[in-house]
Amino acid sequence: MEQASDELTLKSFSRNGLGLLIAVLTMMSMMVLPMPPIMLDMLFTFNISLALVVLLAGIYTSRPLDLAVFPTILLIATLLRLALNVASTRVVLLNGHTGTDAAGKVIESFGDFVVGGNYTVGLVVFVILVTINFVVVTKGAGRISEVSARFTLDAMPGKQMAIDADLNAGILSQEEARERRAEVTQEADFYGAMDGASKFVRGDAIAGIIITLINIIGGLAIGTLQHDMAFAESVNNYVLLTIGDGLVAQIPSLLLSTSAAIMVTRMSSAQDMSDAIIGQLFANPRVLTITAGIVGIIGLIPGMPNFAFLTLASIAGGGAYMMARRQREVSEVQRLAAEAPAKETAAPEKLEEITWDDVNPVDLIGLEVGYRLIPLVDRAQGGQLMGRIKGVRKKLTTELGFLIPAVHIRDNLDLSPTTYRISLMGVGVGEAEIHPDKDLAINPGQVYGELDGIPGKDPAFGLDAVWIESSLKDHAQSLGYTVVDSSTVIATHLSQILQTHAHELLGREEAQQLLDNLARTHEKLVEGLVPDILPLGVVVSVFQSLLQERIPIRDIRSIVETLAANGPASQDPAVLTAAVRLSLSRMIVQEINGLDPELPVITLDPALEQILQDSLQVTGEGAAALEPGLAERLQLALQENAQHQETIGQPAVLLVSPLLRLTLSRFARNVASNMSVLAYNEIPDNKQIKIVGSIGQ
Repeated sequence: MEQASDELTLKSFSRNGLGLLIAVLTMMSMMVLPMPPIMLDMLFTFNISLALVVLLAGIYTSRPLDLAVFPTILLIATLLRLALNVASTRVVLLNGHTGTDAAGKVIESFGDFVVGGNYTVGLVVFVILVTINFVVVTKGAGRISEVSARFTLDAMPGKQMAIDADLNAGILSQEEARERRAEVTQEADFYGAMDGASKFVRGDAIAGIIITLINIIGGLAIGTLQHDMAFAESVNNYVLLTIGDGLVAQIPSLLLSTSAAIMVTRMSSAQDMSDAIIGQLFANPRVLTITAGIVGIIGLIPGMPNFAFLTLASIAGGGAYMMARRQREVSEVQRLAAEAPAKETAAPEKLEEITWDDVNPVDLIGLEVGYRLIPLVDRAQGGQLMGRIKGVRKKLTTELGFLIPAVHIRDNLDLSPTTYRISLMGVGVGEAEIHPDKDLAINPGQVYGELDGIPGKDPAFGLDAVWIESSLKDHAQSLGYTVVDSSTVIATHLSQILQTHAHELLGREEAQQLLDNLARTHEKLVEGLVPDILPLGVVVSVFQSLLQERIPIRDIRSIVETLAANGPASQDPAVLTAAVRLSLSRMIVQEINGLDPELPVITLDPALEQILQDSLQVTGEGAAALEPGLAERLQLALQENAQHQETIGQPAVLLVSPLLRLTLSRFARNVASNMSVLAYNEIPDNKQIKIVGSIGQ
C-alpha cells in the first residue's frame, strides 16, 4: 500500500507539473542559500551523471524528434550547472582559507588530479577545455542550429503541400496525413528551440570563464588581505579549488555541448547513428584498401614508428578484404536468384479455331507506360506505383461512394520511353512525359527562388514545375516548392482524371450493386423502387448526373428515399436529380465551403437573369440557346470571378434561380471548372449568404 501511495504521489507531481517547478525553485535557491560541502559533492556528481545520460540518449536516439524535449533538458542542465557554480563560488571564497577540502571532496579531487602539483599545467588544461567547448563545439553547434531552424521553417509550406499531394493521391490516409503534419510542425518547433538552447550553452561557457577569474582574483585577495595568509599558501588553496570547481563544471558542459552538436548534425531519418556512420563511411571497400596502402607505405619509412603504422595497415587491409568478400557473396546470391530459370516444356503449336473468348473486353481504366517506366510498377525493382494506385482507388471509393474499378497496367512500346497514358474505355484521356529518376518540384504560386533542373508542367493541374535531382528536395521545399516523386505524379494525375470522369465509371452493374448493398439494411426501401417506381436506367442517370457535378453518392439512403418519393410524379432524370440535390443540400454546401457558417456567392444581375429566362429555349436535353455575344460576355465574367475567388482562397459559387441552375451548371463546367452552381432553394437554413460579386450584362 505504501509503495502504491508513493507511485501515485509521483504521478500526481508529474501530472500537475509540480516536480519541474520544485526543481527550478531549488536551483534558484542554490544561488542565494549557503550549501554544505557534502551537498555540493552530491549535486556535482549528479550533474556529471545527468550530462552522461543526456549524451548517451542523444547518441542512441533514432531521430532528433524522438528526443524533442532535448532543448528543455539542455536549459535545465545549464541552470543547474550555473547554480552549482554560484554555490561553490560562495563556499570557496568563504572557507577557502581552511584548506583544499573546503568545497567538498569532488572539487578537491578534480583539482589534485589535473594540477598534479603544477598550477600552470592546471590552468593550461582548464583553458584548453574551455576553448574547445566555447570556440569549437558550442560555436559550431550554434551555427548549425541557426541554419537548420531557418531552413526548416522555410521548408514548412513545401512539406505541408507535399503531404496534401500524397493525401490527394491516396498514398496517405487522413490520420496519417494528420500525423505527418504534426511531425512537420514538431520538427520546426524542435530546431527553433535548439537554436535558442544553443545560446544558453554558449552563454554558459562564457559564464564559466568569468566565474573562474572571479574565484582566482577574489580568492587571492581574500586569503592575503582578510585571512593574512602567505601568498604561496593562498595560491595553493584558492587556485586548486578554482581549477577543481572549473573542471567539475566544464566537463559536464562539454558533454552537453557535444550532445547538442550531435542532435543538430544528425540526419532526420529514423536510423541509429552508429549504424549510419559505419554503413556510410565504410560502405566501399576501396576506402579501407587505399587507407591501408598509404598507412603501410608510411610504416615502411625508416625512422617512423613502424610497428604502429604496419599494425594499423594490416587491420585496415583485413577489414577491406572481409567487406569485399561479403559484398561478392551477396552479389552472387542475388545473381543466382535472378538467373533461376523456370523450365518450360516446349509444346507443339496447335492451331485452334477462334471463338468469342478471343474478343478482349475494353479496360474501364487503363494505364500504359513506356519501357523506362516499367521499374515504377515492378515491385521486385522497388516500384511503388502499384501501391500508390491502390491508395488512389481506396481514397476515391471512400469519397465518391462506389467502388472504383481496377486499373489495368501494361507497357506500350509505341509510347516514348518516359511517357505514360491514362485511358478510359480504351480511349486516352491523359498523357504526360516524366523523368523516373528525378523528383518534380511544383510551383504552387509563390516561391522564393529558382531551381536548376528540367522545366516542365504538373500533369494533373498544369502548374509550372521543374524536374530536379532527389538530393535537392530539401532545398526546393525550403524555397516553397511542393516536391513529389515520379510515382506520385502519375498517381495524382490518375486521381484527378478519375474524379473528373467518375460518372463514366458508374454503370448499371455498379448501380445495382449499390442498391443491393442498401437492401441488406433497408430492404423495404429498395424493393419497391426498381422496377416498380423507376427503371434502373433512370436511377443510373441520376447517379451519373450527381457524379458529373462532383457530388458524392455516399448517402445512398437519402438518394433512394428521394427517388422513391418523387418517382411516381416524374421519371425525368433532370427533375429527379434536382430533387435529390435538394435533399443533399447540406452535404453539397459542406463539400464546397466546409463548416463555415457564411457562404460567399456570386449572383446574376436581375436584368441579366430575366434575359436568360426569357431566352431559355428548353430542348429535349434541357439545354438552352444563348445569343453568341451574350454567351461570350457571360463566359468571360464567369472566368474572371472564378479566378478572383481562387486567388483569395475562397470557393467560387454562382447562385441562380432553380430554372437556370442546370443550364448554367453545364455552361460553367466548360468555362470555369472550379465554379459550383447552386439554386436558391439549395442553400441550407443554417447558412448565411455573402454576395461577393455580381455578373451583369
